[in-house]
Amino acid sequence: MSTRSQQRLGTSSLLLLAVAFIAAVIISNQLFKGLRIDLTENNLYTLSDGTRRILRDINEPINLYYYYSDQATEGVPSLRDYANRVREMLEEFADASRGKLRLSVIDPLPFSEEEDRAAQFGLQGVQLSAVPDTVYMGLAGTNSVGDEETIAFFQPDKESFLEYDLAKLVSTLAKPERNIIGLVSGVSMTGQFDPQSQRMQPAWVVYQQAEQLFEIRDLGTSFDEVPDDIGLLWIVQPRNLSNATQYAIDQFIMRGGKALIFVDPVAAVDPSPTEGMPQGMPPTGQASDLPLLFDGWGIEFEPQEVVADAQLALPINSGFSNRPTRHYGYLGITPDLMSREDIITAELGTINAAMAGRLRLVDDSAATLEPLLTSSPKANVIPATRFSFLPDPRSLQDGFVAGGEPLVLAARISGTLPSAFPNGKPSTDIGNTDDRNDAETAGHLRASATPVNLIVVADVDALSDSMWVQVRSFFGQQIANSFASNGAFVVNALENLAGSTDLIAVRSRGSFSRPFSKVEELRAGAEARFRETEQRLQRELAETDRRLRELQSSREDTGSLLLTAEQQAEIDRFVDQRASIRKELRAVQRGLDEDIENLGRFLKAINIGLVPLLLTLATLFAVWRRRREQP
Repeated sequence: MSTRSQQRLGTSSLLLLAVAFIAAVIISNQLFKGLRIDLTENNLYTLSDGTRRILRDINEPINLYYYYSDQATEGVPSLRDYANRVREMLEEFADASRGKLRLSVIDPLPFSEEEDRAAQFGLQGVQLSAVPDTVYMGLAGTNSVGDEETIAFFQPDKESFLEYDLAKLVSTLAKPERNIIGLVSGVSMTGQFDPQSQRMQPAWVVYQQAEQLFEIRDLGTSFDEVPDDIGLLWIVQPRNLSNATQYAIDQFIMRGGKALIFVDPVAAVDPSPTEGMPQGMPPTGQASDLPLLFDGWGIEFEPQEVVADAQLALPINSGFSNRPTRHYGYLGITPDLMSREDIITAELGTINAAMAGRLRLVDDSAATLEPLLTSSPKANVIPATRFSFLPDPRSLQDGFVAGGEPLVLAARISGTLPSAFPNGKPSTDIGNTDDRNDAETAGHLRASATPVNLIVVADVDALSDSMWVQVRSFFGQQIANSFASNGAFVVNALENLAGSTDLIAVRSRGSFSRPFSKVEELRAGAEARFRETEQRLQRELAETDRRLRELQSSREDTGSLLLTAEQQAEIDRFVDQRASIRKELRAVQRGLDEDIENLGRFLKAINIGLVPLLLTLATLFAVWRRRREQP
């Protein structure tokens, strides 16, 4: 065969290989469309089971419009990376919905109809310092009946809750009916007539905010069953509930209902009777508890104990001092003492509480307790009786000893729990509660049909206006200005619990941005050595300064400005030593850079050399094994 023929054959072979490669890519894209392998540590690209159930249960098509300023953010790589992360998550949602989610990705150019549409949806345009045009990165969703839900702007610092936010938007559009909350309150949150002022007192601000989002039905404090159309109970200050009412609550929870429960060892918003109190003393708040339910579910709450905290104590005007007094029972719970992993508390500021209790689980409890709010380690429990006839809050500091560990003030309770009434419905509230009426135990559940989801807060006063909001009248309208996050905590809890069980199951995810932990470890070690050397330099400097002062004070010719030979020698010694120490500091810094560069070279060697080598060996082994198995 001639050389030209060989060249033609080689060229034809290359062309055939190229065509075959392109065809193989096209065929594989069609055959393996949607097939992905998630090798990330936190399974960033794998939807949770709760999200998949939400997407599977969509009955009517939902339109999603992802507005992202692609061209305007060409010079902002960090934002573009997160925008691609959002788009990939949305595409994963659309793939898992099997056509029920219709995703449109739109670049709202300045002065375009798309930008006007984004503004009509209520999406937030952000002006970045490095970008002249307004940047959009939000989501709007619509369903078949015209409902709209939006995420105004995807904040990169909330990346761990990205899946939850998207699942919540889809779940709301898929089931647009308004949730009904059953209120069981021993205090008047909805407003009442004040006999002293002869006026109607407005409803608590937290109730007003919740009423704007949900339909709230007041069930009172005495009932035998919870209506079927109620999916969430909001229980506040439950004092002396009958066994029949507690049984109705128990069976509601056993059937899969959720509850947000506020109990309190000393509720200042529910003053106790004032008979026998000294003149001028403020009334003591009353305790509330659900003893039968908590005992049966394995939750420990002691209504005779109040959490006192020396670190979180708030200053109050007690009237016994010219300046505010730190009250160990009034706590300002800071964000570092809240769960950053739970959607309810992840983004909150300070929450104020007053004379709160402590929550725990009994040793053999089947429940799981996840703390939402905790005290500081400088806390302990003190008897609730110390708040009776308390003339001066400073007396709480007498003999106070911190326990050294945080105490749980609010928690999420989950798990498969037994009924607090194992023998069925109580036949009477008097005497032995084990006496049951067999005719009334039909349909009784001895354990929860599904894992329960409760949020229990050991403080009722946190709901009152005085703890978190100032209400002022402005041209006849009541304007509420919050100074704490109490209201946001309650609304977040109600929204989370009122959602579907699948939505509650979608919890915080890992972050897309992965820090170089080994590099940070190397840097921390080098900085520690750097600080140690720097501190030694400071000690040497101080010692030299002390030595110079001693030499100066021992001189007889104190009026002379000239240095003695001994002083000059001491200064020269320090100058030489300082140069040596500075050289050592530079060596430490160079060592840090060298360690990081060595790590980089090692990783490059693995990625460029070792991984392809292992893949090649694995391929050769597979080919060899296949040939060996052939007859």
